Amino acid sequence: MSDGQVRLVREGAVATVWFDRPQARNAMTWQMYEELAAACAELSRDNSVRVTVLRGVGGKAFIAGTDIAQFKEFTTPEQGVAYEANAETYLAAIEALPMPTLAVVEGWAIGGGLAIAACCDLRIATPGTKFGVPIARTLGNCLSVSNYARLVTALGQARAKRMLLMAENVPAEDALAAGFLMEIVEPAVLDQRIADICQRLLGNAPVTVRVTKEAMRRLQHAGIPDGEDLVRTCYGSDDFHEGVKAFVEKRPPQWTGR
Repeated sequence: MSDGQVRLVREGAVATVWFDRPQARNAMTWQMYEELAAACAELSRDNSVRVTVLRGVGGKAFIAGTDIAQFKEFTTPEQGVAYEANAETYLAAIEALPMPTLAVVEGWAIGGGLAIAACCDLRIATPGTKFGVPIARTLGNCLSVSNYARLVTALGQARAKRMLLMAENVPAEDALAAGFLMEIVEPAVLDQRIADICQRLLGNAPVTVRVTKEAMRRLQHAGIPDGEDLVRTCYGSDDFHEGVKAFVEKRPPQWTGR
């Protein structure tokens, strides 16, 4: 399994975080998550960067979630709790960046990929892009309470419930209607549109932008309850282990409800 990489590229006041594992639809490995955290730490210290773009390499996927094969090593519910807690530190680091962040979504944004996109301030996508967290159909695990809150905030409770309970992937048009996307952009003009958005953001008052981002971050996270018991229930279930095994073996899982 190629570990892939997360690359940070600067061009003047604009930085781009590239998720680079196109042969696996940019599915995140543990190493890639650590590199994402390192990129965020570097960006948070760099006052010269005024806008950050997050984008997947290859044009066919933003991020297709966490690489499922890694879950084969999970044997206890506590490993699931630790995974969700670690994931939260990576997502929180994106939300805490002081500059505006733009997710450019081409193709799939699934699971952790959708969570990363939801942590960005602005999002655009190309036609045919799909968003989803199909874990009720595939793995039998769950999200952290913070991630549920992100999806409800981004999509509204009704759309979030439909996505999660029906295990449906939402097309870009529905994400646009929900306000999750700024717009849908044709691939031929995508780079120019990214440049236009970055230029607009660069013209705004940095302190106002930074304070506004932080105020909204505090509002979103105020009063979020603990959910470790819920995570422990899912990751400790027989269904989760069956889901991972079935996914790796490329067959439908046989759920037992245990």
